[in-house]
Amino acid sequence: MELGSVMPDKKTIRAKPESLSSVLVNSFRNRKKRPTGSDPCGENGFPVIASYNVHKCVGRDRKFDPDRTSHVIQEIGADIIALQEADSRFGERTGLLDLIRLERECGLSPVPVAAGTKAHGWHGNVVLFKEGAVRDVHPLKLPGLEPRGALVVELELKQGGTLRIIAAHFGLLRHSRAQQAKALVELLDERDKQPTILLGDLNEWRLGNGSSLNTFRDAFGTLPPAVPSFPAGMPVLALDRIISNRTGLIDNVTAHNSALSRVASDHLPLKATVRTDILTHEPAA
Repeated sequence: MELGSVMPDKKTIRAKPESLSSVLVNSFRNRKKRPTGSDPCGENGFPVIASYNVHKCVGRDRKFDPDRTSHVIQEIGADIIALQEADSRFGERTGLLDLIRLERECGLSPVPVAAGTKAHGWHGNVVLFKEGAVRDVHPLKLPGLEPRGALVVELELKQGGTLRIIAAHFGLLRHSRAQQAKALVELLDERDKQPTILLGDLNEWRLGNGSSLNTFRDAFGTLPPAVPSFPAGMPVLALDRIISNRTGLIDNVTAHNSALSRVASDHLPLKATVRTDILTHEPAA
């Protein structure tokens, strides 16, 4: 059969998935185009939400230093923050941070989770907030070979309105990430629709057809531009994400790039402004 006598099938015409090397090269080339200068987060009285993989309080210098991690959290100045890897990975999953100190110095209180007396959160996920009230907490064990989880928290904000937060940490394996994204979307389908922000270390560097992030498009719409956060010393991969299911609910998604954050963990923190003035608006069609 001659090659020109048949139409190409779908597999033939599919866009070639991005390779890791191409993503790294493009990110490195675009690094000078990223916003610099003053930090716009928290302007006009809107709260700041953040996500930070603290890497079990071990920095790029391989030093275990919870105090340094606490200082970075204080630098961020978030009103709501989701932490990943805040507990030891094995055994009793003992919490690694001084939560009393964080509450005293930053005004951040942990969302209570019945995950054991010595752990901070659920599978290393911790959500802390400054003001408001916790309406509901739902720990979710995510599928996959690694022990991964998510925390689904509903907060009544001081500024008004109720906000659902999903704090998650996805696995390193591509197949696991696809399963984990599907599990979160299925959970949302089972619950009432309300303003929702998904944030955490989603461990997904792919942006093309092979990305697990595509699973979120029906639930969250068009995803905001990728903000590189890994590795902290020279971020080129957007492993950490903050996305929402309402247009305009989050604004100014940026990496918190300071001298301390570049060494305290292998990830930079990610933060954004929450536009509480649209919390009661209907979702866009």
